[in-house]
Amino acid sequence: MKIDTGATAWLLTATALVLLMTPGLAFFYGGMTRAKSVLNMMMMSFGSMVTVTVLWVLYGHSIAFTDNGNSIVNKVLGGFGAVGLNGVATQVSEGLLPDQSDNIPTMVFSAFQLTFAIITVALISGAIADRAKFGAWMAFTVAWATLVYFPVAHWVWGTGWLNKLGIEDFAGGTVVHVNAGAAGLALAFVLGKRRGWPREPMRPHNLPFVLLGVGLLWFGWFGFNAGSELAVDGTTGLAFMNTQIAAAVAAGAWLIVERFRDGHATTLGVASGAVAGLVAITPAAGFIDPWASIVLGAVAGAVCAYAVGLKYRLGFDDSLDVVGVHLVGGAIGALSLGLLAAYPFLPEQHKGLLYGGGVHQLGLQALGPVAVGLYSFAMAWIIGKIIDRTIGFRLAEEDEATGIDVTVHAETAYDLAPAGGGATRARIITEAAGTAEPAETKVEADA
Repeated sequence: MKIDTGATAWLLTATALVLLMTPGLAFFYGGMTRAKSVLNMMMMSFGSMVTVTVLWVLYGHSIAFTDNGNSIVNKVLGGFGAVGLNGVATQVSEGLLPDQSDNIPTMVFSAFQLTFAIITVALISGAIADRAKFGAWMAFTVAWATLVYFPVAHWVWGTGWLNKLGIEDFAGGTVVHVNAGAAGLALAFVLGKRRGWPREPMRPHNLPFVLLGVGLLWFGWFGFNAGSELAVDGTTGLAFMNTQIAAAVAAGAWLIVERFRDGHATTLGVASGAVAGLVAITPAAGFIDPWASIVLGAVAGAVCAYAVGLKYRLGFDDSLDVVGVHLVGGAIGALSLGLLAAYPFLPEQHKGLLYGGGVHQLGLQALGPVAVGLYSFAMAWIIGKIIDRTIGFRLAEEDEATGIDVTVHAETAYDLAPAGGGATRARIITEAAGTAEPAETKVEADA
């Protein structure tokens, strides 16, 4: 079969864009944490790149995107015919996704999907900032990717049960964002609240990092959404434009909510709003008209701006708003297809209610986030509890107080001490710990 070189070149570019999103997430999350935890927060994203890449090659691609030949088992789990990516290099992607035959090398498709798996796992880390052991986190990434992400990708994007029912998810509102948000909520319960939360202020330590991170995420999201068409056509262009519209409108909606609720608009607000819009448009990017992206972005920005406050009312410490932005935003985007889906390039698809469609598709679009959310939450809670009971998931209280960067990684993000300035360095560490111990005592103890 002849390879479509234009589509292949675009998908390679989109793959690089999506991979860039994970370092972007590292900056976004790193800036939102306190100074004593920024390196660890960024390491959790980069650590996900390590473990998920290896797992994807060994069996992740095979579980997600091959058929095991058993009609019953195949509804929940793919096969093992491509373990180690065996034979993938010589294949062309004919029918890997439902109703698509895009004539691209399967290895390129696999690389593209790998980047989705990486960032989904990394997203979860924001819910447990400042308090998780790095080794425990790495163990969690292995177990959760294996038991949750790979099967869920098969359910929705492969030949699994949700796909057979007719669930629509253009680029991952359910597979990525609802999936990660539900897991983040579970881990927030497993690990408990940060020391001093919510009594003590835990403000972002570096807002320029946050804005840099969201800029990289926004840039990479064009590959995330437009690349998911796996071709270069009208749907690609529609997804690209809808991505920009929803992100911009949601950022503005979040700022408006802040202005009326708090009296001021913030840089953290514009960054969070943009991400909320990007999350919400993800499942719908290639399926709705541009005017509908304005509506979706406005709803997502406003609703998520209020949703992030639920953690204070309900008492769970979702450190960096993974639940309020990704779980809620992903669910809004998935449900929107039941209302706003126009399918301008796919006239045979079931349209949303506003385009004359029935309630059946709306029900299916509600089923997807509920089923995936409950499964991901339950499995993340079980995995987290097993890790906590065996090797321990949470840092010791004194290590958390001192700062995870120093106690776990033996590094600091900002070394402000002059050469030979041991007392100054000790004072920085002591102040970061929030203790009353004089710097001189710390120096003497070190000596």
